[in-house]
Amino acid sequence: MDEIPAVEAKREVNMRIWIGFVVAIVAFASYMLIFARFPITRDVPWVNWLLFVFAGWLLWSGISKAWRFPQRCRGKIAGPIVGVFSLAVAGLFGYGTLIATRGLPASTGAPRVGAKAPEFVLKDTNGKSIALSALLSDSQPGQAPGRQPRGVVLIFYRGYW
Repeated sequence: MDEIPAVEAKREVNMRIWIGFVVAIVAFASYMLIFARFPITRDVPWVNWLLFVFAGWLLWSGISKAWRFPQRCRGKIAGPIVGVFSLAVAGLFGYGTLIATRGLPASTGAPRVGAKAPEFVLKDTNGKSIALSALLSDSQPGQAPGRQPRGVVLIFYRGYW
């Protein structure tokens, strides 16, 4: 008499692998969409690196679970593939933020602290054009004659866009 083959138990989806992959993609995309707007996370993308570390932990634990319990968990083949792809995304992000940024032009032409600023003309809040030399001159409206001219504080934000 032929034996009836045992029904293979249904294996569960290994969600750690897929959540880790999604977190790695979010870590990559969120830098340009969210964190590049703020100097605290643009200059040193620490939030994104923490997200990559979290994604790596999820992927590592998911892959090791798939290899320890192959009869119960899926992901023995897809896990390493997704893990390598996530590692490539993290490597691309690392290259872009750590190596490629060294190629940005130097700010050699920027004024130094205490140096005289170049002459410029801008519009004030009322839309009237005003020059730097007019702000520093003795003939300020409402200023008593013989008083020292007011100073002007200029703040330069270095950017490359």
